[in-house]
Amino acid sequence: MSCARVSLKGWQQAAVAVGSAFGALMDPRRADLIAALGETTGKPAFERVLQRMKNSTEGREVLLHRPRVISSQVSHAWDMPENTFGAAYANFMGSRNFSPDDRPPVRFMDSDELAYVATRAREVHDFWHVLFGLPTNLIGESALKVIEFEQMFLPMCFMSVVGGSARFNERQRRLFFQHYFPWALRAGVKSADLMCIYYEKHFSENLEEVRRRWGIEPCPDPKTKNI
Repeated sequence: MSCARVSLKGWQQAAVAVGSAFGALMDPRRADLIAALGETTGKPAFERVLQRMKNSTEGREVLLHRPRVISSQVSHAWDMPENTFGAAYANFMGSRNFSPDDRPPVRFMDSDELAYVATRAREVHDFWHVLFGLPTNLIGESALKVIEFEQMFLPMCFMSVVGGSARFNERQRRLFFQHYFPWALRAGVKSADLMCIYYEKHFSENLEEVRRRWGIEPCPDPKTKNI
């Protein structure tokens, strides 16, 4: 990766992890702290993801080309026809005034290869929001963290669910644990290995078709249930 990496000793990694965890619990909007927490606690998980990508044909292609989800590389999504995956992604980003360039860089990975895997995991997050049909509020982010944990076994994802749910009010907590949480447990297990997909090559394909191919179950509307 082009960004500078920081080499940490064991005790330094632990200190960054503890400090990031505390700071992220105090302010879940601190993406930099959440990112640091994911990196300092997630090396074994990222190593497993890397091996899975090497064992997958499409995953190996991602590792070879190292695509980035940044404006200069995904702008063609805005030109895709209606009902395509690319158009859905462009609408998701545009309607929220999000930029793919806003994510913090990876700093605490030992190797260039692992740094890319950690970057890829961070950058495909918005693709997963689109595919699973999840909102970007605290409940939606917590539900997606359940899926991310099932896909990658990152400790940070588990801690984010615990921290996020602790901030729910009573109604949000009931909605999450009765609707979003059981769905996310099921959806994360059913879907394909989402880190082994070259998403950018599928922008021109029908959204519902790629969902079916990748075994993705979009989140049902909670309004259809009496919760």
